[in-house]
Amino acid sequence: MGGVRRTPQRTAVLETLGRCREFVSAQELHALLAGDGSAVGLTTVYRALRALDRAGLVDVVRDETGERLYLRRPTDEHRHYLICRRCGRSQPVDARDVEAWAERLGETTGFAELEHTLELSGVCRPCRRPTGATPTTGATPNDAADAGR
Repeated sequence: MGGVRRTPQRTAVLETLGRCREFVSAQELHALLAGDGSAVGLTTVYRALRALDRAGLVDVVRDETGERLYLRRPTDEHRHYLICRRCGRSQPVDARDVEAWAERLGETTGFAELEHTLELSGVCRPCRRPTGATPTTGATPNDAADAGR
């Protein structure tokens, strides 16, 4: 856990978050920890998530209500995600263009140490599928692959 003091609670939070495939709220993460038998309190979960965020170990997005959602960052690099507004499914996107744009913006404005937050949301393919659609009634082959994510 580079850059953050290792405690049993932070380790439990990071390990549990690492098992999540989608962004989760602090409350959802707390429930997962409790389900695993961990006695980490909700306040401790919030503190651990803040520390992990500052250390660059988690990605953070906001949902439509403004609540912060967390996902363990698989690499040291900054990432951007597409988030489905209906089901919450997240998908990392190739952010090279965004990073290049931010770098150019810093150069043209004279700003240094530029940081940014970019949130992209939409409706994923499975959520766009008409109600009652099945693979034989209009779904594409990619829909089945997307549904498994």
